[in-house]
Order: sequence, then structure tokens, then C-alpha cells
Amino acid sequence: MNRTVARPRIVAGSLYVAVLTVLAAVAAWPVYRSPAFLLLVGVASATGAAIAIGAWAARWPGWLTTLATGTAVLVLGVPLAVPSRLGSPADWGLGLRDVLTGTVTAWKDLLTVELPAGQYRNLLVPALIVFLVGVCAALLFAWRRAPASAFAVVIGLAMVSFGLLFGRTVSSAPWEWGPITLAAPRETVVGAAGLIASLLWLAWQHYDERARALRRAAAGSGVRLTRSRSASDTRRMGLGAVMIVGSVIVAAAVTPALAAGAERTVLRSGVGPDLALSRAISPLAEYRAFFADSAYDEELFTVAALRGEPERVRIATLSHYDGVQYTSAGTEASAAFVRVPDRVDAGAGEAVAAQVRIDGLEGIWLPTIGRTSAVAFDGPRATALGDGFYYSPGASSAVQVAGGSLEPGDAYRIDSIVPATPPLAHAVSPGLAPSVAAPESLIRWMQQHVEGEGGAALVALVDLLRERGYLSHSVAIDAAVPPAWLSELGGASFLPSAAGHSLSRIDALFRALLQREGAASRPGESLVAAVGDDEQFAVAVALMAGELGFPARIVVGTHLSDPGDGTPFCEGGVCRGSDLRAWVEVQASDATWIPVDVTPQHRVEPTADLSRQRDPENPTVVLPETPEEVAPPDAGLTDTVVRDPDADDAGVDLTLLWGVVRTAAIGLLLVLLVAGPFLLVALAKVLRRRGRRRAPPGAAIVAGWDEFVDSAVDAGLPAPGRRTRAETAELYATAGSPTLAERADRAVFSDGRTTPDEAARFWDIVDAERHAFAAEATLWRRLRAVVSLRSFARAVAPVEPVARSRDGRRQGRRTRHPHGGTRTS
Repeated sequence: MNRTVARPRIVAGSLYVAVLTVLAAVAAWPVYRSPAFLLLVGVASATGAAIAIGAWAARWPGWLTTLATGTAVLVLGVPLAVPSRLGSPADWGLGLRDVLTGTVTAWKDLLTVELPAGQYRNLLVPALIVFLVGVCAALLFAWRRAPASAFAVVIGLAMVSFGLLFGRTVSSAPWEWGPITLAAPRETVVGAAGLIASLLWLAWQHYDERARALRRAAAGSGVRLTRSRSASDTRRMGLGAVMIVGSVIVAAAVTPALAAGAERTVLRSGVGPDLALSRAISPLAEYRAFFADSAYDEELFTVAALRGEPERVRIATLSHYDGVQYTSAGTEASAAFVRVPDRVDAGAGEAVAAQVRIDGLEGIWLPTIGRTSAVAFDGPRATALGDGFYYSPGASSAVQVAGGSLEPGDAYRIDSIVPATPPLAHAVSPGLAPSVAAPESLIRWMQQHVEGEGGAALVALVDLLRERGYLSHSVAIDAAVPPAWLSELGGASFLPSAAGHSLSRIDALFRALLQREGAASRPGESLVAAVGDDEQFAVAVALMAGELGFPARIVVGTHLSDPGDGTPFCEGGVCRGSDLRAWVEVQASDATWIPVDVTPQHRVEPTADLSRQRDPENPTVVLPETPEEVAPPDAGLTDTVVRDPDADDAGVDLTLLWGVVRTAAIGLLLVLLVAGPFLLVALAKVLRRRGRRRAPPGAAIVAGWDEFVDSAVDAGLPAPGRRTRAETAELYATAGSPTLAERADRAVFSDGRTTPDEAARFWDIVDAERHAFAAEATLWRRLRAVVSLRSFARAVAPVEPVARSRDGRRQGRRTRHPHGGTRTS
């Protein structure tokens, strides 16, 4: 191959790959946000380009290029992708192992780690492969001729897609210029720039191939081309560029409006511990199990403080309530569980550190302290535990899915930040609507006792609820052998308490309070009536907080210091089943989460008459046989949600319909963006043909000749250039072309004597010729003719050259006709 001839293609291909490499780096920057990533991009891209230059210059076979690229990945892998392994020879060996395993596993790990990933473990290996292997392969294909060069576009766009697909589930913040708002600007600009660069480069390649073909033909035949091709080709490329840019602008302006409110879906959207979380039992639902004698004194885990004096250990944060159970399976993105890189920014607060050892605790919930900033696992399962660790920064909660459960002996060091929390009484309510409708009995009780507003009102209600509640962990006991939890309360009497925290259970709690308050006859008489434990009282407080406009969530964990209410805590850092607690966290208007203890008191018992009453239940009523409607009985102590029979009549829920309409609109928009430019071309031709046909008779015949020539040019025949109509008819050699040429020439000199019938017969011949062009062509060529821009470019400037011999005389040329055969003009 003549390397001098190929020089423009090498320069153009190199510039194209350079542009795509810069766009890929911009797209991937939010994934890493580390100087190490910038260094990797520079060195890996330069190395890939050097390998491509060597392979091109020395004509390496494919296996040698592959070997050189793989060797470069291994050599550069440790210093660029696993810099933490720079050190002793043993560390280098481990680093090479990380590079090799990272080529397979780091892609998935990158989807499950909290972003930015930085230099965490071997997560820079995918970037090394993208920018070293990608640049090398893209250059080698870009320097080749079509159609092999098209693979450079596939590789280049794949490089750009790496950062977009492996990025966050939320888009970049919108840009605003006065009344104009551009949603997801980084993603939009990067994607649009990559698409436009690829299309322009492909168009340039097509132009270069045509120019080289014409030069080869001229050199072989001795024919001199007298036309200038650059103007018409530039116009044609300009028309295509305008259509592409217009489509991008429409997409950037319309798509965000149609997709408003929809969550951005990327690869990491479908990766994580969601399956394990969906199968796990809510820790609040199994709260009572830890107070059975078999688990009461069992050591669950041990916490040894290494820095600071933490007060609470979080086991699980539950932020989603469906009226039956509190779970962590909310739909908000802030509660998503992700992998944690080396360290995460846990915000401001007191830095604490502790060593935790698991003993009898089972399940996937991992004890943490405050806001976790780093975790380092120990023991024989350290590697598996590191791979199975997921953390939710929004919920300050962690899970461990390695092996499906925690095991005795699992250990880890946890570094955390305990944020400073203001007193709840000073908190200002954000004023949000409650996520679940509270029972009517709870609302009525609040209305009778609420004083003030905001945090002060909630503090007073919580204190009153705890005072009028009574602690009980069982629905029944053996009076001869009291359970351990009752004995440890120091002589407290037993009152039955049903488990569960559904709305019906909370309703029963407040109906008992209202009943006792209504029956009290003397001032100072005990109003204690709500019997339960943290399971019910935490949900009750969360519902009250919601009615006051506070977002609320429930935390299941333990106290490391005495909470001051006479209940057990983790003495000496050893946490047993008896130490388990549940508390509520409410969010103030400044986004601070404030803990609220909810355990009811156990010193003042309910009055004797109430203590002898059984829990509310649904009595069986024998109804007479009558067609009259009977109201359903009140809900009892069952874990079923009280359903409003009139709820279905409140209105038509159009949420599903709007989702279908929005999805259909987005799909239609995508179809229009792809097919829109082609439809515009076809519509423009239809309108042009209609305008020509409706002209006055003489002008209609001349315009009909133009329509015939445009149809021939779009069908693949050469443009007439400077030829006369008769010469053009001889060039095309169709059945009706001589008649059309003769009548068009006659119409030009008819001085207005052309009749409408003559114009109609002329257009009948034009239509027959157009149909003949389509009938003899394949389906693909017919489609190409419909969307071809050659006829528009011909109208701007004729493009068909007039060939002349060396003595300056006109030369004929052989023309392939779409009906088959060739003809010399």
C-alpha cells in the first residue's frame, strides 16, 4: 500500500480517535475522580497509540499485536491500576494477580462500589483496558479503508459508553442559561459530541474514498476532470450535518421533559444485594424472638472501642413502612446499598473506631456505628466478607451477603463519624406529608394532647406515650417460671402484649389509651394502658412524627452505655439478645437525623380493672338473616391493614396510564429521532414534486423535466452537468427520455402556447419513468433513492464533470443504467 496516499486517512483517523478518547475520559471522570485516573488515561492512551504505530509500520500480524497489548496491560497494570501494590516483590506478585483477576471481576465490582471509586483495590483495571486496548484497536481500524474502518466507530463509542454506563444512577445537575435549561448536560454533551464526531468522520471517509476512486480512474484512462468537487460535496455534507445537529438539539430539549421524574437506568441499577434484602426478615418483625429465654442471654457480638466513646450500635435501619411491616426495601435512591471503596466521606462529627467480633448474631445485617467511613475485615473469611459487604450511606446501614449470613468468628474494624445532633425540642419540621395514613385513634389521641409545634410538640407526645405505656415482651408466660426478661425488670408485673407492628396493632394500642383516659374518674388516677415494647412504640412514634411533618425511620440496634431507663445495655461491650433495642430517627429541616428513644416504662402498672381485661378482640356476632348491610367489626390484634371501603371511590389513579403514555412518547421520540431526517427528505421531495406539477403548463413541462432528471440522479445515474437535454436523454437511454427532452425543449420556445393537456401528458411520461426506475431496482436501492440528497445537491450546484481528452475535446463515458446494461455517450 502507498503510505503517502494513506497519510490523510491516518491523520483523520488519529484525530477522530483522539476526540473520542477525550470524550471517554470526560465521561469516566465521575466514576473515579482521582489523579490516578488522569495519569492512567494519559499513559495508557500513549502506550496504546505507540503499539498501534508499531503494528502499522511493521505490518505485525494480529497475534503479535494482541501479545504486545496484553504485555503492556500486565507491565502497566500494577503502577497504574493497582498502585497500592507498589512495594516489595511480594506485593508486585499480588498486584499482578489483582490485574489478572480484575480483567474479569473488576467490571462487576465497579458496579457495586460507592462512587467515586478512586484507587480502591483493582477497580482501575477496567479503565486501563478501555484506554490502552481501546485506543490501540480504534487506531488500527481507523487507519484502514472502508468497510473495516467502521469498527473504529464501534470501539470509540464503546469507550465513551464506559463512563456513561458505569456511572451513577443520577444525572449531572442541569445547566441554566436564563430561560433555557439543559438537563443532564454532561451526559448529553458527551453523547452528542461522540455521535456527531463519528458521523462526520464516516462522511469524510466516504468523500475520501470517492475522491481516490476518481483519481485512480483519471490516472488509468488519461481523462482530465474539469469540475471542482469540493463545493458540492461540502454542501451535501453540510446538509447532513445540519440534520444531525437538529436531531441532537431536539433530543436534548424534548427527551428530558418527557422523562422527567424517571430514574436514570445504568448498569449499576440492576446490581447489588437487592435479592438478599428482599428475602431477609425484617429485624423489627423478629424483635420479640431475642427476648425468649433461649436467646436472651446469648452473646450476639462484641464491640471494643478503639477511638472515642460510641453510644449506639446500629444493626439495621428501616425506612419503608407499608402498613404491615417496616423494612429497608424502599424505592428511594438514597437508601440504595453499594460497595464501599477505601474510604468514603462520612461528613462532619466525632471520629470513632471500634473492633467488632460476631458471636451468635445471624442474618445479613452488619452492626455499624454512626456513619461508616471505612471497614477492614479480619479472619479466615476476610476476602469473602470484603466482597459481600454493602453499605447504604443514606440509611447509615450495612449488610453482609457473603455465604448468605454472618458466622461466628467474623471480625472487622470499623471507622465511623458520629454526627452532632441538636436536641429534638429545637428541631424544625420540614412539613412533609406522611407516607402512610395513621390510624384514626392515633390522630385523635394526638389532637387531645399536642402542645406547641415542631420538635417540641413531638418531644412532649413521645414522653407522654412512654409514661402511659407499659413494657411487655410476651403475649403469655408460665407463671411458675417467669421469663428472664420479666425477672430482670425487678419485680414488674406481667401484662400480655401481642406481637406485630401493623396499623391494626397500633390502632389497638391507642384505643386502649383513649378508653382508659375516658374511663378515668379521679384526678391523678393512673392512665397507663398501652402495653407493648419497642416494636409497637417505635412504629407509633414514627407515625406521630409523620403527622407532624417529620420524615422518620426506625433503627434496630443496641446501647453501649446505660440509656437511663432501667433496661439492659451492652455491658463491657458484650451485646446480648436482652440488649436489643429499637428507636426512631426523625429528620429535621436541616436534613439532620435525630434519635428518639421509645421504650415504655415498667414501674407504674395499669390500674387493676384494666389489668384484668383481655386484649381487644373481635367478638363473634350471630347475625339475623336479613338483606340489610351490616358494618364490619373493628380490627383486632392481627397484622392486617385496615382498609377504607371508600378508598377505591376517591378517584381514578392515572399513575399507571401516565407511565404508559410517557414510555410510549419516549419510544415514539426515539423512532422520530432515528427516522425523522429520512422522513423530512421524503416529505421535501413530495412537496417539490407537487409544486412542480401545479405550475402553469409551460413551466410545468420544464419542471417535469427537472423531476425526471432528479429521479434519475437519486436512482444512481450521474447528474447531467453541462449536457443539453438531448445529450442527457441519450446518456440515460430510457424509453421515454427522448420524448421528454424534445417536448421540454419545445415548451421553452412555445411562447406560452402550451396547453394543460400537453403538460398532463408530459407528467404521465415522467411518472412512468419514475416507476420504471423503482421497478428495476432492488428494495434497498429504492429506499436509498427515496432518502437520497443527490438531487438537492444537484439543484445547488451541478456536480457531474464534463470529461475531456488531452486535446480538449469532449469525451463520452460509459454509464451503468439502473435497468441493466451500459451505454456510451
